Amino acid sequence: MMAALLKSQGGDGLWQQLIDHPEAWPETSGTGMFAFAMVTGVKNGWLDEKTYGPAARKAWLGLVPHLDQQANVDDVCIGTGKGSSVKYYLDRPRDVGDMHGQAPILWTAAALLR
Repeated sequence: MMAALLKSQGGDGLWQQLIDHPEAWPETSGTGMFAFAMVTGVKNGWLDEKTYGPAARKAWLGLVPHLDQQANVDDVCIGTGKGSSVKYYLDRPRDVGDMHGQAPILWTAAALLR
């Protein structure tokens, strides 16, 4: 799974709301979760540092500009139920400061500090 994620990481370091749809918007909560997983994997020796370290760093650096002065993260997809079309997912609203996005940013920061 992690190798597949590398292939879909955007140039800005983020992953799209729909990973396999380049027209989808860059989404921060999923990116935070993937960054956390990569940092944790590298630090525990589960993932190759030379491969996943740069991707995790790129994700972190891509997330930082999405934090405002109060540390609220933007471009967080709100909770999503099951949809029946790609359009349903592409049209999901974005939120600022939603815990779906705040938590993964904190997890990643904590993992980087360990």
